[in-house]
Amino acid sequence: MALVTEMRSDTPTQAVGYAGGVVTVLIWAAWMLATRQSAATALTSVDIGLIRFGIPALVLAPIWWRTGLMPRGIPLRILLPMVAGSGIVFLHVAATALQVTPAGPAAILLGGAMPLATALIGMILFGERPDRMRLLGLGGIVAGVAILLAGSVTGSGMTLGGLVLLPLGALLWAGFTHAFRRSGLTALQGAAIIAAWSLLLNLPLVAIFGQHVSQASLNELLPQVMSQGILSGLVATLAYGTAIRALGGSQAAAFTALTPVLATLGSGYLLGEPIGIASIVAAIVTGAGVALSTGLLSKP
Repeated sequence: MALVTEMRSDTPTQAVGYAGGVVTVLIWAAWMLATRQSAATALTSVDIGLIRFGIPALVLAPIWWRTGLMPRGIPLRILLPMVAGSGIVFLHVAATALQVTPAGPAAILLGGAMPLATALIGMILFGERPDRMRLLGLGGIVAGVAILLAGSVTGSGMTLGGLVLLPLGALLWAGFTHAFRRSGLTALQGAAIIAAWSLLLNLPLVAIFGQHVSQASLNELLPQVMSQGILSGLVATLAYGTAIRALGGSQAAAFTALTPVLATLGSGYLLGEPIGIASIVAAIVTGAGVALSTGLLSKP
């Protein structure tokens, strides 16, 4: 248990936690756009996995080598949802959904469902009791997702695959959020272990399905390396882990619902995807819900 005690000794301040949440949102929006853009290339989710986990696994090798891939004092019931929820399983679920769903609607459903799933798990399993402002914020997120689902009937671009896979991805991420909070790992240690395990688990998929990274052009690879490997795989994982440790799981997860606002705008301006009125309204309502559910306006 000495390792766990050591890892819990340095808790970030609340201000650092809010900064981590903002950084995560910015990178997540770019990640969704890059993953959606990969649908227009020969890169598959297996290739994205190599980039997404290979770079941080190499950069953070001294960290996971020191802690070990099975750190003492951390049971499998904590480690498994961490690796699945932020690593290999989540990536393939989300990447597959983004292959068939426009980035804007996908970001609203995934980003909106994440804090809802995290809050529900916290209330049902861990006895968390959000105050009125946070409950009002969660209601706003529900309203935003409902507007998106209604808009899917009138041409927002949401697909059946997206409707199934994106909530599943949100549930996986919620499991990671609560597991990481209870692991005692620092953000750096968590990112290192998740990247190393996910890379190892992705290699058999490479053996089965092959890889297209070596055949991709530089113009196809550079955005993915920057967004998937460096920003999302390394920086955002560290930032979100910091937010969890400083703010708690439910409050940190609420920031992810801001992703739709940026991703919706980016999908229109950068990818040329149509932005329907339902997507715009849903993004605004969801963003307002996030502002309340993060606890920024709640009494101490």
